[in-house]
Amino acid sequence: MNNKLRVCIIGCGEFARCFVPLFKTHPYVEKVFVCDLVPEKARSYSEKFGVEIIGSFEEVLERKDINSVAVFVQRHLHGPIVCRALRAGKHVYSAVPMASTVEECGEIVSLVKETGLTYMMGETCIYYPCSIFCRRALKDGMFGNFVYGEAQYHHDLSHFPADFRNDRPASAVPPFLYPTHSTAMLLNAVGDHVVKVSAVGYRDVEPDTPYRKGENTWDNEFSNEFSLMQLSRGGTIRVNECRRIGYKAPSSYISGFYGTQGSYQFSNAQHIVTHLTPDGVTLEDVSDEVNPREMTRHKSDADFKEKVANHAWQWTDQSPMQDETVAARPHLTEEYMSVSSGHMNSHRFLIDDFCSAVYNGTLPPVNAWAAARYTVPGLVAHKSAQLGGVLLDVPDFGDAPEK
Repeated sequence: MNNKLRVCIIGCGEFARCFVPLFKTHPYVEKVFVCDLVPEKARSYSEKFGVEIIGSFEEVLERKDINSVAVFVQRHLHGPIVCRALRAGKHVYSAVPMASTVEECGEIVSLVKETGLTYMMGETCIYYPCSIFCRRALKDGMFGNFVYGEAQYHHDLSHFPADFRNDRPASAVPPFLYPTHSTAMLLNAVGDHVVKVSAVGYRDVEPDTPYRKGENTWDNEFSNEFSLMQLSRGGTIRVNECRRIGYKAPSSYISGFYGTQGSYQFSNAQHIVTHLTPDGVTLEDVSDEVNPREMTRHKSDADFKEKVANHAWQWTDQSPMQDETVAARPHLTEEYMSVSSGHMNSHRFLIDDFCSAVYNGTLPPVNAWAAARYTVPGLVAHKSAQLGGVLLDVPDFGDAPEK
């Protein structure tokens, strides 16, 4: 039986172009198609990447020779598009977030359970070096029992693509409807899920703001949202999602990770670990382990800090933290590994996770159950912010099955 993927990219925008070459060169992919509502965008992809165009999403769903789709449409459309694809018998890779409502997240989990199809959310941040470091250190006992962590996604509106900024009704999506770049880093590292959340929002007052009632799809006034989330085993995390904030890079990061015996702290390009001793604490700078190697090679440059603050070395360069991740994938070809990755070198791992899951019939790391646990706390946090910070319960759809 041929398990190779014949995948159609749904949505030919700025972000999806990062992934077409990875799909095309993956050893488990047989053919790549593209589809977009705007014919000019699809033609541009076809000419640039040498891929066949499918005229409509409806045709994609009907085509028996296409067994998988990769969804890169506007973020608030992910839920309905994914559900339609699963009902049509397609495996689904979806850009983040999973969906925009708790009900849609639950429906995706139910459809995956019912159909046995592969669903994966492409959350970049589980492969960020800071998350890998904290996950390994906690597992190795460096921190003792987890107590508290802090993570944030600081992505100022001015740094979004022009076509997104110009779509004012859609550009003011509530920040916590796009939560997973913050939640996933911590939750994946801790291995726990959220049970309660309280949040507040910052009402945007800038003259050019799209964050006003009556001026966007959600009547949303918040450009920044901030939360405290309680985990099932008693730990607490602080999660921020900010779109109007004077900050650029690293846009997603864990700033603090604390346990009963030790802690991790990060700022700009410095990563510090402390560990409790009978006489006080030990302190170790682990920056060279966590930062991309190319960043480390330039740390003596006069303009190093400014370059770090403007995203230098944070796209495709590999960190020592990611070496084991690469070594665990011997099936990947030199051609695939030579394709530009992105977002802290995470793209190549995400596409391999999905393709390998479909090809081998296994669960990907960010399966439907994990995706829901990364997404739903943000959706509830936005509701809490609308209510002025009321503590709310977070629905949970359970653990992923073992197979």
